Amino acid sequence: VQLQESGPGLVKPSETLSLTCTVSGGSITTNSVVWGWIRQPPGKEPEWMGAIDASGTTYYNPSLKSRTSISRDTSKNQFTLQLSSVAPRDTAVYYCARSSQGWSTWGQGTQVTVSS
Repeated sequence: VQLQESGPGLVKPSETLSLTCTVSGGSITTNSVVWGWIRQPPGKEPEWMGAIDASGTTYYNPSLKSRTSISRDTSKNQFTLQLSSVAPRDTAVYYCARSSQGWSTWGQGTQVTVSS
């Protein structure tokens, strides 16, 4: 299974960040598999943002829940992250990942910078 993130590398403060993860070699509707987003700000530990499971149920980090939305397009085998009202503190490398008993498969990551 391979995952590839795509989206803008620069977002202005107060705007909404939107990233897409394209999955190949496996279906996002496979039972017992969860697909998620993880970010790592510079100099900090990775932070789990949220996930979507095979049935389309979503799960969010409580600290980000008010600003985060994860959705999917099963016809394209993609899932998407939207983070609203971004600020410079949201600058990070954003990863999409796959979990079946652990986040074992990650995309290469995409740098997102929030700046005017």
